[in-house]
Amino acid sequence: MDPEGSRIQDDSDVKVMMAGSTLRKVKSKSWKKQRHFRLLEDGVTIWYKSRWAGRGHTTFSVTEVDAVREGHQSEVLLSVAEEFAADACFTLVFHGRQGNLDLVAETAEEAGAWIRGVRKLVYKAQTMDEKERLDQWVWDWFQRADKNRDGKMNFKEVRTLLKMMNVDMNEEHALHLFTMADKAESGSLEIQQFVHFYKMLTQRDEVWKVFQDYSEDGEMLMASELQNFLSIEQHEEGRRSSQHAQQLIDRYEPSEAAKKQRAMTLDGFQVYLCSREGSVFKPEHRELHQDMSQPLSHYFISSSHNTYLLEDQLRGQSSLEAYIQALKRGCRCVEVDCWDGSDGEPVVYHGHTWTSKILFRDVVSTLKEYAFKASDFPVILSLENHCGVEQQAVMAQHLSHILGDTLLTALLDGQIPQQLPSPQELRGKILLKAKKIGDPGDCVDETLTDEVSDDEEMANDDAESLSAEDPSPAECLPETGKKSKSHLSRALSDLVVYCKSVHFHGFERARSHAKCYEMSSFSESKAKRLAKDAGTEFVQYNARHLSRIYPGGLRTDSSNYNPQDMWNVGCQMVALNFQTAGLEMDLNDGLFRQNGGCGFVLKPDFMRGGATRFSPERPGERPGYGPRRLSIQVISGQQLPKVNQKEGSIVDPLVRVEVYGVPQDQNREETSHINNNGFNPVWNETLNFVVHAPELALVRFEVEDHDKASRNDFMGQFTLPFTCIQAGYRHVHLLSRDGTAITPSSLFVNISISELT
Repeated sequence: MDPEGSRIQDDSDVKVMMAGSTLRKVKSKSWKKQRHFRLLEDGVTIWYKSRWAGRGHTTFSVTEVDAVREGHQSEVLLSVAEEFAADACFTLVFHGRQGNLDLVAETAEEAGAWIRGVRKLVYKAQTMDEKERLDQWVWDWFQRADKNRDGKMNFKEVRTLLKMMNVDMNEEHALHLFTMADKAESGSLEIQQFVHFYKMLTQRDEVWKVFQDYSEDGEMLMASELQNFLSIEQHEEGRRSSQHAQQLIDRYEPSEAAKKQRAMTLDGFQVYLCSREGSVFKPEHRELHQDMSQPLSHYFISSSHNTYLLEDQLRGQSSLEAYIQALKRGCRCVEVDCWDGSDGEPVVYHGHTWTSKILFRDVVSTLKEYAFKASDFPVILSLENHCGVEQQAVMAQHLSHILGDTLLTALLDGQIPQQLPSPQELRGKILLKAKKIGDPGDCVDETLTDEVSDDEEMANDDAESLSAEDPSPAECLPETGKKSKSHLSRALSDLVVYCKSVHFHGFERARSHAKCYEMSSFSESKAKRLAKDAGTEFVQYNARHLSRIYPGGLRTDSSNYNPQDMWNVGCQMVALNFQTAGLEMDLNDGLFRQNGGCGFVLKPDFMRGGATRFSPERPGERPGYGPRRLSIQVISGQQLPKVNQKEGSIVDPLVRVEVYGVPQDQNREETSHINNNGFNPVWNETLNFVVHAPELALVRFEVEDHDKASRNDFMGQFTLPFTCIQAGYRHVHLLSRDGTAITPSSLFVNISISELT
């Protein structure tokens, strides 16, 4: 069995890849080494090693590749542009935070074959249906377990495979299944027999029991029986019909004979439950479905802090790749820290630290190319300006010349607005957030003194929150504000329209004097104090004005704060270090996974009016208060990832469900752990929650490897908004710490949502 089929294998470019090529792997201007690359027979795995015998080899899957870039489209390949022609160069970009692979072929023709071939294979992997994905996964395991490459697997190899697959199975039972699959009694399994063995191994009793409840003959679900299941268990009666049941049969049933009978077998039922439609996430909420015509201040906006950094804030590398990755993840507000460069060209880096420097003009060029790849809604460029007037003029010139019409430089209708324009009106535009002299449309005739810088606000805010034991900010971050004034050039000031940065002088002053296009930045500590002391006022302020929150200055390791506290009071641009994986980025990804991943999520209606009385501390006092009861039966897990890659190690998984929202909703519950089974653990345990502000809540599923002696190890997670949850029997498809899919790892759950009576 070859899951890729003969068509893709017969492709001329793929044939070049399978034959193998010597490509130069480039890490820097001084590190360029030849490696032999080839595509393995599975049509998915790319293998490479040094040309010298005895050295180890490396493999990766095309499913890990996000994109292929041609020519000198990376900083590394740009640095060797004089040495290698663009048509021989290409870059493999991986999902998540994995570094790029920069390669140079010996000829342009060979580079072209690899570029086209990898793109075809990536497209094939991305467009697989659920059955094809499962077939591919089975094929991969067969390849890994077949150590001697004879296309067969004896029982010893099967035992090793079971350990690799994270299951500690009774050897007698495993031998029994092996013997049943070995129809030819040859003592080994070929791939088709292995598929049969796998199906017996993965027989899911918990799915079979649900199937039996609705199948009259126990063999098939007729369309009418499937419709009953959809109505009663999946709570889809309002939008489902017998016609939809038939559509599911046509889409997911592998047996043509069953399709002709308008029926679904157990195999088809399991494929449906594992599909996108059987997912815990409402499919329609993954698409762009919200009203995008409201003022910008009515949306949560996916926002990045120190976007240029790939690592920590003291010694990390500044990189254009960091901007590309953030924008591809749907980020709509990026930060640029600008400083005077030695040759008259402004540079971007974390000032007064050991982080590397990149050119401002290169950042702007990267924005021009990647701003609207993931979303065509506006991008806000948050400018941290430390440059003198002369290089500010250079910045203004680069912004105008490189971005052209993409940069918004004038009021949409020429009128001073009473409210901010909408994402819809600003589609395809880049907005500059920075200091500005005067109002939009004003003419400024000279260079004027600006207010205190955001960095000084950060230093002051953080200093206020330090306890006696804390070191001073200056000891932790060598950039605390030394200057008290800066000057703005007219050219740069004139480019700021709807996002004028101003110092925050209190909610009362904002109510009486502030214009809707004036916005303030707050350190996390200051924002937390305001949220606690004046939550309702903060919500009201954010109904009209944009707020940007940034991590405190002591987070030199690029760690993050919990963004939920800021969303609870309506802050739109809650900026996080996108380069740092963990809970906080899981929450950010979870919130912005909805609405087509466009980077804008409409705030709940009770947070959008200037007279709102909503307080996150007292959610029950708002109009329309409707608490919900959330009941999650954690039934089973499927093919959970290994934590320890040692051959004999098996995980002891447990499931924790966490609710993040207003303070009253913060809660977590967990199952017991299952000993020695990451392959098909069964819990059948129910976790219960009450959610008082469901419109703001996020639900996070996390799987951990239980450890009695030390902290549990993370295995996988999935986070989504409460409002996007599908009730019924659902699969939760797990993501890695990096936020990438861990196919086919999942949890099988039954979810019930009801009004709290």
